[in-house]
Amino acid sequence: MSDSNYDAVALLSGGLDSILAVKVVEEQGLKVKCLHFTSPFFGKPQKVSHMARVHNLDIQAIDIGQDYVDMIANRPKHGFGKILNPCVDCKILMLRKARERMEELGASMIISGEVVGQRPMSQRRDALNLISRDAGVRDVLVRPLTAGRIDPSEAEERGLIDRSRLRSISGRGRKDQMALAKHFGMTEIPTPAGGCMLAETESSRRYWPVLEYSPSPQTEDFYLANTGRQFWREGYWLAIGRNQGDNKRMESLARPGDLLFKVAGFPGPLSLGRQFEGKPWPQDIIESAAAFAARFSPKARKHGGPVGVNVSFEGETSQVTVTPLTLEQDLWLEPQWDDAKAAIQRERQRNGQAEG
Repeated sequence: MSDSNYDAVALLSGGLDSILAVKVVEEQGLKVKCLHFTSPFFGKPQKVSHMARVHNLDIQAIDIGQDYVDMIANRPKHGFGKILNPCVDCKILMLRKARERMEELGASMIISGEVVGQRPMSQRRDALNLISRDAGVRDVLVRPLTAGRIDPSEAEERGLIDRSRLRSISGRGRKDQMALAKHFGMTEIPTPAGGCMLAETESSRRYWPVLEYSPSPQTEDFYLANTGRQFWREGYWLAIGRNQGDNKRMESLARPGDLLFKVAGFPGPLSLGRQFEGKPWPQDIIESAAAFAARFSPKARKHGGPVGVNVSFEGETSQVTVTPLTLEQDLWLEPQWDDAKAAIQRERQRNGQAEG
């Protein structure tokens, strides 16, 4: 077998289960290409080289951000979980992408670290069957950690892998996984994968307005939503840096059509106004955003009078004179999870869906 021939590809989140699933398969002398999918909501591409070195794995990072954004923007077929997490559709998307890569590499199996009963939405027995069916991978998917608890896969029945050497783990406990990690001599035990920002209310409250107001959400929108403070006014979006790191990040995320605000003559954060297609900012909104941004410059506030704010657009900079807004004058509001939750519930009711 040449170095370029792979027997399987594996979904590798970087959590313990996904690593163990690969090790169980490699123990049979099979060669595995690990796929670490990334998006604005999950994935750690900066840690791939570390994972590869520490766990002796062959890993490729693959950005599926726009496919993922399109999926949640069009609303996941199987619904959101308790927050904005589309766990079933997420796994279906990843498995479809894994199949594409499997065929490119000439491999014959897809490996997943799922365990029956570990997660309430996507790892019930019925959900596992639904996922493999809708992803179109029933003929190639193997779940090495929980194989003994579910029906044999087609790949196992065809003899592509020795089912008798696969495991029978189930439930939410970690005892079996820890014993298996010891068996493989793992010296660094990663935490359970998790880490999806769509399952966190703090992040999801930032994401929902983008899904609500953007006519065509892009991955860059959600990277921006992860950065700095977030404020909205009547569908207009303003992000304000909290520190120098945020300011640099926003500069790199700025795209044609964005407005950049910076107080003139006083230290203060960079602010970015994102203009959605078909909804340019009128002058009163620009001036309101400038006055609001100036509020975050303590010395501009202390000045006690009008200040200049530089507004950059398409490479040209103009200046508006404004008085920093006070707390009582707030027109720009931070998105709240309760508002997003209510909107999601209304959508569910219209579509006849049960709550996740």
